[in-house]
Amino acid sequence: MLTSYGPVTALTVTGVGEPGGTEHAAAISALYTVAGAMNAPIGPMEGRWWVEDSRPPLSVPREQWRWHLHLPLPAAPEPGTMEAARESARPSGAAVDRVQVVTFTEGECVELMHEGPYSEEHVTLAAMQEYMDANGLVPNGLHHEVYLSDLRESDPAKMRTVLRQPVRSAAAIG
Repeated sequence: MLTSYGPVTALTVTGVGEPGGTEHAAAISALYTVAGAMNAPIGPMEGRWWVEDSRPPLSVPREQWRWHLHLPLPAAPEPGTMEAARESARPSGAAVDRVQVVTFTEGECVELMHEGPYSEEHVTLAAMQEYMDANGLVPNGLHHEVYLSDLRESDPAKMRTVLRQPVRSAAAIG
């Protein structure tokens, strides 16, 4: 359940709004359009999520959720590659100028596979929190999801998502 990640280089779009909403769908379209123009092998879609609210994240209305959507790349693209891909993809009408290349490191993470609909992730998240509490760990970064299933999967029971939470020792605080 505990593992380490980073650094990761990815095509990224940042936005606000509910999963599956207009803004979210536009970001996904832009990512895949630019990735296709780059002809680069990419990993599965990933999302890093947060809220800017004092309430527990799952009690915040979904239209207020903030996210970075990522398509991991095998390496940083050569200079000029991203700009050429944007120009090549511009006629598609996708919001290609929103796509950036970002490198990030999460470090030590608690990670667990969630099988089933996104609406039931709270059960897996609770198990992760129990593990963190039992091992003296606290969050140290954004909630991260790796979508192993096609986002268009019609049977939610078949969905597979890796849930990941960067952590640090609670003893290190203060």
